[in-house]
Amino acid sequence: MTPLTRAWCVLILLSAASTAIAALVSLDAAPTVMGVAILFLAWIKARVILSRYLGLWQAPSWRTGFNWVLGVYCLLLLGLYLVPAATT
Repeated sequence: MTPLTRAWCVLILLSAASTAIAALVSLDAAPTVMGVAILFLAWIKARVILSRYLGLWQAPSWRTGFNWVLGVYCLLLLGLYLVPAATT
């Protein structure tokens, strides 16, 4: 199995996990925790795409930079998601 095929399989599994979590949110099962889990899975999917599909696995310094920027962005999104939940 090629690395791109493995990356595609991982993306399919992560998408299925996100869908399953979203279905649980519709059942009113801890929506804040589920939202954080979905954001975490999206972060992992973005890292897989950057690393394998864009070829950043061949450039470790660029991959590290992109991972930092992506991590900070996801933390910003997490903060924006959690602030309204804390005020209600």
